[in-house]
Amino acid sequence: MSAKPPFKWPKSILSHKAAQQTQVEAPTLHLETDYLKLILNARVYDVANETPLTYARKLSARLGSSIYLKREDLQPIFSFKCRGAYNKMYQLTPAEKARGVCCASAGNHAQGVALAANKLGIKATILMPTFAPEIKVENVRRLGATVVLFGSDFDAAKKECMRLAEQENWVFIPAFDDPYVIAGQGTVGVEILRQIKQDRLDAIFVCCGGGGLISGISAYVKRIRPEVKIIGVNTYDSDGMYQSLCAGKAVEIKEAGLFADGTSVRLPGTECVRLCKQFVDDMVLVSNDEICAAMKDTFDDTRSILEPAGALALAGLKRFLADNPFIQDGVFVAVSSGANMNFDRLRFVAERAKIGQGTEAILSVLLPETPGTLMQLHQSISPHFVTELAYRFNDPTSAHVFAAFDVSDRDADVAKVTERIRSKGADWDVIDISNNELAKTHGRFLAGGRSSMVKDEVLYRFKFPDRPGALLKFMDLLKKGAYNVTLFHYRNNGADLGRVLAGLQVPPKQLDTFKNFVQDLRQAGYMEIVEETDNPVYRHFLI
Repeated sequence: MSAKPPFKWPKSILSHKAAQQTQVEAPTLHLETDYLKLILNARVYDVANETPLTYARKLSARLGSSIYLKREDLQPIFSFKCRGAYNKMYQLTPAEKARGVCCASAGNHAQGVALAANKLGIKATILMPTFAPEIKVENVRRLGATVVLFGSDFDAAKKECMRLAEQENWVFIPAFDDPYVIAGQGTVGVEILRQIKQDRLDAIFVCCGGGGLISGISAYVKRIRPEVKIIGVNTYDSDGMYQSLCAGKAVEIKEAGLFADGTSVRLPGTECVRLCKQFVDDMVLVSNDEICAAMKDTFDDTRSILEPAGALALAGLKRFLADNPFIQDGVFVAVSSGANMNFDRLRFVAERAKIGQGTEAILSVLLPETPGTLMQLHQSISPHFVTELAYRFNDPTSAHVFAAFDVSDRDADVAKVTERIRSKGADWDVIDISNNELAKTHGRFLAGGRSSMVKDEVLYRFKFPDRPGALLKFMDLLKKGAYNVTLFHYRNNGADLGRVLAGLQVPPKQLDTFKNFVQDLRQAGYMEIVEETDNPVYRHFLI
């Protein structure tokens, strides 16, 4: 047995485990299936690699514990699923192989079955839900399997797959609820215990969909190192395993969220739940924003981009430590289960990662509709880096501004900025909307909108090198022009150039003077200034 951790474990959120907190003896197995034997004899390395256990240096330093990532994203199909699929299909008789196989999967099990079928020379048909990422669909086809897209979620695809299996006499390959699939996934646990180079291992965090991975890992680890905690992670909108363990049996949830598509399962496996009920110590629930933050954390330490389900275990580990700040100097492993994500999702992940990490704040600010107040707002936010400012003239006395900026300690930093804003007078006010879902999902893109009160407005688009202080310099130049700003939108998108859309009130008599002002801006070194007053987007949507 390894050394004891220097902290006391918190009470499990699973009621049936709360009374077993001090148990460290290997649990007695009364099972027909000898999972220890199955796992140790699993045939996986014909197609799978022994993946590394990577020390996350930056994350460990930040969280005050030793954090290791089990890199299943480095498998040939960028997911652990090839282990269980191949182990199951290797056991088929020649007659069963000749019949062909089928499976239902959101993508990673599908790739595992397709890879195993390719290796073993078996015909494979894969049922995938219509939301399956294109990168997974194309890889299944590349491996030689036939793909049928069906249903709005995994469970609908599975029902259709079972129907076709009976009709066509195919052998159905379960995604998780099968002893050989569970045993194949359990080899991840074998490798973790062999690879860890510490005098102790406190806990392994594992994502949960149907439950094959966590049931396999826990069935092995609890027999060999029973003191090691096994902690499952669900999303709030796909918490089938959590609900099942609370109920003591497999429970079908009404709907499963689609962001972490690899764990989007409404009904966990019956056998998986039975094993997890015996071996899993605790569960953690996380949000999609926390997953995005964990994806960024993984990238910062490894320069690899996980899919949402692949980062779910790390998100759970971080949430667990945030909820239990007394835990320090722990030794934890998070299984990075996969990296099959469409490239076009990266923008959403990058936007939400800051919110999930607590490194961006979003405010709704009420300020007087007088020249210079927008710049005063920027100065109140300074020295924090402003990531977005959106404003539209709509009232002659007051204005609402959407403002976002980077923070290191969100609560403390927002409190200071809020105090500075409110100190400017009774006609200034501010609301923290950092956790407002409407603001994060839609509001930041729609802030501004139409205005029926603006007259003599011209619209210009500005592009300039986005160095520290560049936005404040730009706003200072606008202020020198003495033109009333009627629309303003700036958003930092991580590029080297800052982009501002600004509406300015210019009476017809001042147009010649204004053209000279624009020329002065160009001479100040701005790379691009384009008038958009006649742009149909402006005409149709902003006035």
